[in-house]
Amino acid sequence: MRKSYKFRLYPAKEQEIVLVKTLDVCRYIYNEFLADRRNAYDRCNQGLTTFDQINQVKYLELNTEVFSQVKQDVLRRLGKSFDAFFRRCKTGETPGYPRFKGKDR
Repeated sequence: MRKSYKFRLYPAKEQEIVLVKTLDVCRYIYNEFLADRRNAYDRCNQGLTTFDQINQVKYLELNTEVFSQVKQDVLRRLGKSFDAFFRRCKTGETPGYPRFKGKDR
């Protein structure tokens, strides 16, 4: 059995600014690479792999205050969502295509 705990954060102003910037960059990366995967599939009927996208992320001119491991984790989560989508398509379940993330999501 796994236990989870919820902790309420009370960050200082500087910490809050860093957290907001990090979340903004992560949301931007997720949405950009989701659009890339959609475009690649629409144009060539061939998907991009997570490894390909991780290699592309270093060429984006983004905030360098966000660690590269965080950016890679965002792309791994995007890859997992596509894997789950295609798994649901194969098994005949109702597939939910990965959605773009808004500021409130």
